[in-house]
This record gives sequence, structure tokens and C-alpha cells, in this order.
Amino acid sequence: MNILIFFEKNDSMNRLFLMKNPDLFQGEKKLNTNKNYFEGWYFKNTNHEKGISFIPGINVEENKREAFIQVITNNSSYFIHYPIDDFKCNVNPFYIQIGDNTFSKDGIHIDVKEDAQNLNIYGNIQYSKSENISTSALSPNIMGPFSYIPFMECNHAILSMQNDANGFIDMNHNKIKFHHGVGYIEKDWGTSFPKSYIWCQANHFQKPNTSFMLSVADIPFSIFTFRGIICVLIIDNQEYKFTTYNNAKLIEYDLDSKLLNITLKKGPYRLNITSTYDTGLRLSAPVKGKMEKDIFESISSSITVNLKKNNRVIFSDTSTQCGIEIVPE
Repeated sequence: MNILIFFEKNDSMNRLFLMKNPDLFQGEKKLNTNKNYFEGWYFKNTNHEKGISFIPGINVEENKREAFIQVITNNSSYFIHYPIDDFKCNVNPFYIQIGDNTFSKDGIHIDVKEDAQNLNIYGNIQYSKSENISTSALSPNIMGPFSYIPFMECNHAILSMQNDANGFIDMNHNKIKFHHGVGYIEKDWGTSFPKSYIWCQANHFQKPNTSFMLSVADIPFSIFTFRGIICVLIIDNQEYKFTTYNNAKLIEYDLDSKLLNITLKKGPYRLNITSTYDTGLRLSAPVKGKMEKDIFESISSSITVNLKKNNRVIFSDTSTQCGIEIVPE
């Protein structure tokens, strides 16, 4: 096995260092065990009409180790397998490489030829002007204090709520151009995705400099399960967080095959999220490290976000090119 991981000599790759740098590869020690594990990054790129997301990652199941890249567009999705030896990662500067493809917070380079799926993708996207959530010692990322708990089945991190994306992707001789496009980066790692959850992410609101992310999931925790909330809305650098650990409450949760309606409350603030979403396209998600669960994601839905303070509307807007995953119970 030839996993190349480059660290600065003065960097101690302990748990605290990794926690403070969630973009880095968290699973080095897992590769030397037989414990099931997954780790995946999510790079979403959209313009006002189209989008394409890339999910590079690795999974470990018993004695099997594999790297992969998943691709999803407005109307297609793919899973490309790679030998684990094709996976490399670097610390400073951070980037990951799978085969001829590289991914970092500065941009991505894609060069995929997959004859079995009639897939040919090539292109470069440069990222700049990244904006992310606020962090602290208590909340090193969006999971807040839960980041310190070592036995969570799934850990989640936001790496960039919004960044400029410029470049192009040529997919089977159809070019998607990004000129003042928008990027979003997050990641997950652990053993399994939650059995049921919703996830939404949007950047294409009418009001500029607005970004939004929401996840509501049933989280196994020791001997019981609880419904966890992580949600952040950023408007002109003003951040509104609604999370389980800051006492936000889920007061409305309506979901059917085409309509989503959620309301969160924290102190004087009330946040309502509605969406008419597409069924989506198939992706693979981990169950005990095995990429065997079918989930469905749309990156071309619309979502409306309404924020009130003391019953007075302070923000109401709709975004297109919204990413949505619905995994029901």
C-alpha cells in the first residue's frame, strides 16, 4: 500500500491538530487497521444555469481499501473506482490527489476517462474569496462540541460556505463554463451516514453574498438516538446559526415526495425553509464503511429561506441551483 501523506516536521498529527484542520485527511490510522471507515470531500460548483459536484474519497471495509470519485450534474451521476494507491494527500498546502485529479481549497483539476461508463471529463476550476463559518475552541467546526466526541458514526465539516469559482469542465464534449460561478466545500468521515436525514445547500440567492446550509439527521449516540440540527445562514458576513448545541429547536418538519417545509427557532429568531425539490440522481453513501447505500441528490432544485426576528421579517429570498438530499426513515 502506497498512501503518500506529507506533513511538516513541526506538525504533530494528533487528534487536536486534525480537529482544528478538518480539511486534512483524518483517516491515516484507519488505513492500517481492519476497521471499516470512509472519508469523502464534497466540491460543489454552480453557475446560474448548471452545476457539477465532485466527491473524492476513500473507503475501508474489512481487508478492502479503495479510492473513488463520484460526479453529479443536473442530469447525470457517476461513480469511478480507483486503487487505494492512487490516493495521495498533502498537508501544507492542503490538497488531495486521486489518479490524475487534484482537489484543494484553491481549486480542482479533473481528468477522468472511464470507458465503461462512456465518461470523459476534463477541466480546471480556480477558487478564490473563500468565506466560511466562525469557529472557536468550543466549536472548531459546524458540529460544535460534538467534534470532540470520538465515537460519532459520522463527522461533518464545512470547509467553505462560499467562494468564487472560475474555469470550465468539459464533460463528454459538453462544456460547463464558470465565470463568477460559486463554489461550496464540505466533508464527512466516520463509519456510516445517518440512517435518515435531509441536507440542503444553496448559494444562488437574489441577494449577493448569501449562503445557506442545513442538515437535520437522526444521530445514534451511545444507547439512544436524537434528531440533530446543524444550520447556518450567512448574509453579508452576518452569520445566523441554528444548531442542537446552541439550543435551536425544530418546531416544524413536513416532508413529502416533492415538498420540504422546515421551521427552526432560536431565541427571538425563527427560520423557515421551503423547497420544491427534484427526486435527484443516485449517489453511493457509506454503511459501516461500505459504499453500498443508494441516496439521491439534486443540485438543481430551488429553496426559499425566510428569517424573522421577533416576528419581523429580516430576510426572505429564493435560491436556484440548490443541492438537496432527502433520505427518509
